[in-house]
Amino acid sequence: MLSQPGTEFNMASSHHPQNQVLDNIPRQVTSKVFIQRDYSEGSGVKFITKFPTDLEGKIEHSTFQDTIEKLNSMFAEAEEVGSRSHCEGCLACLTGYTIFLCLPTHYQKCLKRIARFVQEQNDTIYVPRGLMITDPMERGLRVIEINILRQDT
Repeated sequence: MLSQPGTEFNMASSHHPQNQVLDNIPRQVTSKVFIQRDYSEGSGVKFITKFPTDLEGKIEHSTFQDTIEKLNSMFAEAEEVGSRSHCEGCLACLTGYTIFLCLPTHYQKCLKRIARFVQEQNDTIYVPRGLMITDPMERGLRVIEINILRQDT
């Protein structure tokens, strides 16, 4: 589950510059933990909530599980098929799909909320503990990557 140590990572190069204090701390990725997709209930985006042993002593089991469960519920909401998605589809057909040049889809809005949630979790919980979650969209929704950071002093 771990990758090669020594991968450089600078918080300042992150595409979410929300927390200036954390952005100025140089960090190095020492290893990575991958949380795999859970296909037991179909092909919807859902990740395994089992606590990886590589994170033992770095974060509480309940905190980790809460984060993964919240991500799973946010992806489930994004993939819901209901009246909203049907209306979006009909409106798209009527406008030759040019409506999407002006308005984001429900799925796109949910993905932005997920990115904000991941950044908030990093800022408040994970980075202070020497960990950092990578947005699953950056890994093609295949895995959740958790980087184990070493602070350079």
